[in-house]
Parts: sequence; structure tokens; C-alpha cells
Amino acid sequence: MPGQLRPNKRSDAASIMNVQRLLDKMKRDWDERARRNPRYYVVNCREDWSEEEFFESGDESVAQLILNDMINVCQGRQPGQMRVLEVGCGAGRVTRALAKVFGEVHAVDVSGEMVKLARRAVAGLGNVHVYQNNGRDLGVLGDLTFDFAFSSCVFHHIPSKALIEDYIREVGARLKPGSLFKFEVQGYLGVQASENDTWVGTPLSEPEMLQIAERCGFEPRYRVGSGEERFWLWFFKKP
Repeated sequence: MPGQLRPNKRSDAASIMNVQRLLDKMKRDWDERARRNPRYYVVNCREDWSEEEFFESGDESVAQLILNDMINVCQGRQPGQMRVLEVGCGAGRVTRALAKVFGEVHAVDVSGEMVKLARRAVAGLGNVHVYQNNGRDLGVLGDLTFDFAFSSCVFHHIPSKALIEDYIREVGARLKPGSLFKFEVQGYLGVQASENDTWVGTPLSEPEMLQIAERCGFEPRYRVGSGEERFWLWFFKKP
């Protein structure tokens, strides 16, 4: 009807141009962080990580978040026969640890500077592939499909719920039916979100994440940390 308002599909992305500006800013900001102190910006509990300590922390993360959860991760498959995806690999801290467990690892990051560091971290490991993506989709991976996907300390830096949902949908499109995407988002709702803040990001509530799961074709089977900074979710790809 004339004069009737059309509903916005994405409340935090007024236009394609605004989204592209945000993607460009994410890349610039993370390139700069990678040049200044990449280990701190990947794991910001300390500023003076040695290389050995930094990569040991990646082994610890995989032990705590993946090796302790192999029933959900593998679902009867042999890890050495699985192809896995890491979203937001940063300097390769977790990527290198994943390569010790799984047969094939593919990792993406929006920052070209971080990608250089990640490739250096996994140099000599023939079962790892690191790509720079555009911060919104996984087109750089072509038609690859995956048995498991993982993301840690990534989505809670993205200042757009629409972009986070796009990423989750993209992962779902490449996961085999029944496979797990284990990831975290910023769950602390007291965060003062800003469209331009690529460090603080934007918070997501449990109801919002359940809605995203439904829209993206996932079963949200488990959740830990709703309302906290590290809100972990287990999304299983629906058949």
C-alpha cells in the first residue's frame, strides 16, 4: 500500500555500502593489531607472550575445548580422517594445535597480516591451509565441506549481529549434516556496542542465538555462559 513502511531485513546494516565500510575497518584494525602485538591481541591476558608460551596456550585451548569434547566433535569418526574449519585463526595459535589432532585443517582470517603470521606458524605442516577471507563469507574455500568447525575469541569482536549471523550461515552451508560448529559470542549484555568498535563487538542474548540457529539450519543443542563474556554454543547442522 502507498505510504506503508517496508520492514528492514537487517537492523544493524542500513546498506551494502555501510557493511563494506565495516568490513574494510575490521581488516584495517586487525592488520594494525597484528603489526603492533599480535600475540596480545589474540590472547589479551598478558602482553609479553614468548613464542613457546603462546603456542603452548593454543595446545591448552584445544585440550580444554576440543579434546575434552570429542564425542560431540567426532561423533564416531576418526580425528585423523576429519577435515575441520577454523574461523578467525589470528596468528595460528589454535590452528597449529588443531593440525596435531585432525587430518586436514582449513583456517580463515580477515586480516592479511594475521594470515601471514598464521602461515609462518604452520610452515612445514602439510595438512594445514590458511586463507584470507573477506570477513563476511567463506567463498575463498570454494566447494569444500567440513566434518567440524570451530571458532574461539572471534565473534565477540565483530560489531554487527548481521555479520555474525552471515558467518554462522556460511559455516552451516559447508558443514556435513549432523556435524558440529562449536563457537563463542559476546554474551554480556551490559556491553555498550558500537558499529565502529572492532574490539568490544556486540552482545548476543540466548534467545537471539536460538533464533539465529533456526534461521541458519542448526540445532542449538548445548549452551554454556549465557550472559557472560564467553558464551559458548554447540550448533549441530540439521540433516
